[in-house]
Amino acid sequence: MAAAAECDVVMAATEPELLDDEEVKREAESFKEQGNAYYAKKDYNEAYNYYTKAIDMCPKNASYYGNRAATLMMLGRFREALGDAQQSVRLDDGFVRGHLREGKCHLSLGNAMAACRSFQRALELDHKNTQAQQEFKNANAVMEYEKIAETDFEKRDFRKVVFCMDRALEFAPACHRFKILKAECLAMLGRYPEAQSVASDILRMDSTNADALYVRGLCLYYEDCIEKAVQFFVQALRMAPDHEKACIACRNAKALKAKKEDGNKAFKDGNYKLAYELYTEALGIDPNNIKTNAKLYCNRGTVNSKLRKLDDAIEDCTNAVKLDDTYIKAYLRRAQCYMDTEQYEEAVRDYEKVYQTEKTKEHKQLLKNAQLELKKSKRKDYYKILGVDKNASEDEIKKAYRKRALMHHPDRHSGASAEVQKEEEKKFKEVGEAFTILSDPKKKTRYDSGQDLDEEGVNMADFDANNIFKAFFGGPGGFSFEASGPGNFFFQFG
Repeated sequence: MAAAAECDVVMAATEPELLDDEEVKREAESFKEQGNAYYAKKDYNEAYNYYTKAIDMCPKNASYYGNRAATLMMLGRFREALGDAQQSVRLDDGFVRGHLREGKCHLSLGNAMAACRSFQRALELDHKNTQAQQEFKNANAVMEYEKIAETDFEKRDFRKVVFCMDRALEFAPACHRFKILKAECLAMLGRYPEAQSVASDILRMDSTNADALYVRGLCLYYEDCIEKAVQFFVQALRMAPDHEKACIACRNAKALKAKKEDGNKAFKDGNYKLAYELYTEALGIDPNNIKTNAKLYCNRGTVNSKLRKLDDAIEDCTNAVKLDDTYIKAYLRRAQCYMDTEQYEEAVRDYEKVYQTEKTKEHKQLLKNAQLELKKSKRKDYYKILGVDKNASEDEIKKAYRKRALMHHPDRHSGASAEVQKEEEKKFKEVGEAFTILSDPKKKTRYDSGQDLDEEGVNMADFDANNIFKAFFGGPGGFSFEASGPGNFFFQFG
């Protein structure tokens, strides 16, 4: 019996002590007070732990849920906070701070209409509550920003949409919907790194978010990384098969990739007409894809240059640089077309742009060549004056001089008007200048290389064309012009 009694004593000592309701409440209050202390120190994780202990002790206490909701809000865990805030007002519909926190969570998550209802209930309970009044205004402002953004998106005013979403996110920092809309518009504006950053932040929290996957793909698509973009669009459609935007973007990306590759193949095969048609078809697929379209315009410009449609090639390259003003290849292609059409000032401008961007030896030489041709184009074209090409022989130059000198000699036009005589005298002098330069190998070399002839002591201002003419035709008295009829002359040697 003694052994049995001892066992009972031991068993009694190991049984848990049961607390009465008052003790439970006191312990729960102790946990809440400790939670408050940690909250005041901004140690929200510890505060959360103690509020949870208080709730476990007294799961029917509205203020405990309200406090934990406030802590979760400080931790940025708004969805969990919303659940606690809603539980607090279910337990006590007259709990004003509970309604305020519920509204704040709704607003932070982007549900402005639900937030308005919560703030309205708080004002019904306390119509002088200044926080509820201000938050109600904030919720209405967010709804207005949403409305404006929706209209501006339809108008394709993407800058305005970004502005509205930035303002809305000041009140709704946890709203993925607002962030996605902002990111999509940033992509449409060509601000790809910003758009990618927003989408990537969301995907880190939710890797299955179809909207974020779509925006990530959109950025790659617009950066001409079409193959990678398709992968993201396909993944978005796997998460949300009815995602209309991802479906359209995926279809466009595949079509654009195929047309561009077909055009490139036709070009390599020398089938320029087909290449032109394919690049043109590709340009009609998606006008929003600026970077890819810039490349397509440049490719089509190259085709036009091969077809010797240089004006069309220049126009295509101009369209390319309008879409992408950093596209060096398009500037180089257009500059070459300008050179081929003797538009040297425009060529210099393009080569300067290229050299400022990429200071390579090759680009420097291209610029120097264009500057030289521009300089040469601004002086008299002696080859053109004589009517010969740049590879004319010495005999061809002499024959050309003989013909042009006789054609423009002042004596031949002595019966013409003063204006005509003046013009022919000018041409006669230019013919003499041309012959003086092009018949002298050293001067011709300097002229062809674009060097200044003044350095050789050639002063064309004091040049006398008659001396060249007399020397060429044998001196004074060796020739004369006589009329053979009205306006007709023939040349006679003495």
